[in-house]
Amino acid sequence: MSDISPRLVKAGLVMLDPDTAVPRGTIVLQYNPDSLTRRLQPQSVGEGADRSEIFRLKGPPIEMITLAAEIDATDQLEFPSQNPLVTLYGIQPQLAALELLVYPTSSDLNTNETLSYIGTIEILPMESPLTVFVWGANRIAPVRITSLDITEDAFDPLLNPIRAKVTLSLRVLNVVDTGFTNPAGSLYMAYQVAKEALASSVTGQSIANLGIGALP
Repeated sequence: MSDISPRLVKAGLVMLDPDTAVPRGTIVLQYNPDSLTRRLQPQSVGEGADRSEIFRLKGPPIEMITLAAEIDATDQLEFPSQNPLVTLYGIQPQLAALELLVYPTSSDLNTNETLSYIGTIEILPMESPLTVFVWGANRIAPVRITSLDITEDAFDPLLNPIRAKVTLSLRVLNVVDTGFTNPAGSLYMAYQVAKEALASSVTGQSIANLGIGALP
C-alpha cells in the first residue's frame, strides 16, 4: 500500500548575500514549532497629528515573530555508527549554525583588527547575511534576528548537549527599513502582496453578519 500521508513541510531560515541574493546556506528546523507568536505595531502618524492625517499610516507595521524550536538527538544516539558526528558533538553543530546568524565572521573580525592597526580612521560595521524566514509557501519574509535564547536540557557523558529548545525573536524587515531596490525590499513586497491576496479571498461577509442593517 502506498503512503498517502501528506508531505510534511518544514519551517526554516535561508541565508542570502544581502546585495546579490545568492544563497549562502539553509537551516531547516528539526521539528516545526507548535506555536508561532506574531505582534504587529501599526505605524500611524502619531498623537497630536492634524485631523486630516488621523487615518494615515507612515508605513507597514513593525512585525515581530517569536517561535520556539526543539532540537533532539536522542534517537540518533541509539545508532552511533550511523551518526558519528552526533556521538562526537551532540547537537552542537545545529546550535552553532543558529548562533552564527548573529555573529560577524572571524575573517571580518580579523580584517577590522588589521585595519585598526594600520590607522584606518573609519571602520564600517560588519555586514551579516540577509536572513529569510520561511514558514510555508505563503510566508516568506526577510527578517533580522533580535534575540536568540538557547536552553540545553540534556547532555551525553561528554557533556555535549543532546536536547535543546531555541527561542527565536525575529523582526520582519519592510521597505521602510531596506528600500525597494535591494533583495530584502523585493522579498518584503512579495510577502505583503501575498498577504493582500489572502485577505481578498475572504468573501460573503457584511454588516448583516453583525446583526445590524446599517451603521448609525
